[in-house]
Amino acid sequence: MDNPGKGGIFAPMEHDCDILIVGGGLNGPALALAAAQSGLKSIVIDALPEAARAEEDFDGRGYALALSSVRLLENLGIWPVLAPNAQPMTEIKVSDGRVGEARVFLGLHFDSAEIEEGPMGQMIEDRYLRRALMAAMDASERVTHRAGETVVAQSVTPQGATVTLASGETLTTRLLVGADGRRSGTAERAGIRRTGWGYGQTALVCAIAHEKPHHGIAHQFFMPPGPLAILPLPGNRSSIVWSEADDRARAIQALPDEDYLAVLRPRFGDFLGEIALAGQRFLYPLNLTLANSFVGDRLALIGDAAHGMHPIAGQGLNAGLRDVAALAHVLAHAQRRGEDIASPMVLARYQQWRRFDTASLAAATDLFNRLFSNDNPLLRLGRDLGMAAINAAAPLRRGFIREAAGITGDLPDLMRA
Repeated sequence: MDNPGKGGIFAPMEHDCDILIVGGGLNGPALALAAAQSGLKSIVIDALPEAARAEEDFDGRGYALALSSVRLLENLGIWPVLAPNAQPMTEIKVSDGRVGEARVFLGLHFDSAEIEEGPMGQMIEDRYLRRALMAAMDASERVTHRAGETVVAQSVTPQGATVTLASGETLTTRLLVGADGRRSGTAERAGIRRTGWGYGQTALVCAIAHEKPHHGIAHQFFMPPGPLAILPLPGNRSSIVWSEADDRARAIQALPDEDYLAVLRPRFGDFLGEIALAGQRFLYPLNLTLANSFVGDRLALIGDAAHGMHPIAGQGLNAGLRDVAALAHVLAHAQRRGEDIASPMVLARYQQWRRFDTASLAAATDLFNRLFSNDNPLLRLGRDLGMAAINAAAPLRRGFIREAAGITGDLPDLMRA
């Protein structure tokens, strides 16, 4: 008998799919749909039951999708379903101040009228994006959604990867992808360590109904405890991402709705008139976490499994969707050339494409948070002068607008117009 360890002949492995994706949130399904366009079959292992993913209740969460992310969803055929419930972001205003101060705008003003591509991005509620991805997976012959399942073990051979589910079932695949969040079990089982730290901040997230129209303007208001983002939703509603020190955030979250609003009002201001809660309230501890490698043997990490960062620039989901587009691009081109899609050379291309960009973005958000989440008068003067200088320089300002829209640098195929 031939000994495989002594140069013998390997029997071909029968694979259940080309890509097995652990994680059924947003990035995992998006990757499965992107890979399907190249003829690759995926199985998505989703810990949540299908009924939980299909819930229609508005939970207050919304995503600021950069233009490049919108293009990805257009190229996946999903955007026409989402567009009726999306809110274009036509302007972004960034200001610096303190709680309870009259808000005098002295910061940055980005207007999408300065670029030719249209709105810098679109706001979409979690409930619509999640359901659109689920429906698209159900409609695809190349995607299998295994809801209510978890992976408890994984192993790799030169020919493929095998995972064991909690039910005892085993599945084999050419490529294993971790899309299972900041505490990725897929990365941990592969021995991939993480680097990071907590910020001592927690984000309070909710949706607000307000008296006056927002005109599609997104606001980022920097205060000493942390930033407050006011992001426009359809109608007279906005999504709020509000950062406070951990203990203070937990105390605010424990308040009744009216008392919660009483704390929010001096931070929010009165520029949109009277405000009221328009959904559930959420609490998210904030930290920075980067996987020390985005790839392993027959394995790739995407989204929060690869990188989790401060929401200060609203780039969390956008960074994950860039991972999706880049990995799908690399796999599609490898497939056309007849390469093994999970070979070290192919996966190295993905890591090279995404790791520097992600590390740079994480460093920028970390620096921005440290620079703005304080009341040091010298730092306040310096950052306000810096914002004023950028605002006064049209070419520099347009560069920031294009960066916010995600249309700079080497774009993957699915993020091109």
